Amino acid sequence: MDYKNIIVKIRRIVRSINLESKKIQKDYGVSIPQILCLECLKNSPNYQATQKSIRDQLNLNSSTVTGIIGRLEKKGMLARLPKAGDRRTTLIALTSLGDNLLQETPDLLQQRLALKLKKVPGEELELISKSLDVLVTMLEIEDLEASPLLTAEDVIQEELKLGNTNEASQ
Repeated sequence: MDYKNIIVKIRRIVRSINLESKKIQKDYGVSIPQILCLECLKNSPNYQATQKSIRDQLNLNSSTVTGIIGRLEKKGMLARLPKAGDRRTTLIALTSLGDNLLQETPDLLQQRLALKLKKVPGEELELISKSLDVLVTMLEIEDLEASPLLTAEDVIQEELKLGNTNEASQ
């Protein structure tokens, strides 16, 4: 097999993630991480969770989750509520507007992939994982922070961080 075929396949995956991200943003006015945040709340007891539990479930950093929650709150899709008996803790609650949006949005690429990967036999799954490890090592990106979310928003966040770092050093 020609190595170029591997590169084309990787580019196809990356492009499909970017296209889905743009389509979801255009059609529904939210990002994929925002949808995943709403789903996290929908699957939480009483449709409520702390920011920390959302951060842990989505495997995102605090500032990213703060931004996601802020944007969804402005759109009325979630609300911040004081926790009964402990005013130091704020609960994030799914609103009916957020729930309605979830009912409208299609299953995401990563959700469809997760369902299919769950059906792959263990030894084949291990082979896929090891092959991806080889690619990560070849690209020298082992130390690159990554979440299990397939989204173009991560690229934008990284560019903003790099831009802010570069401006601070000038």
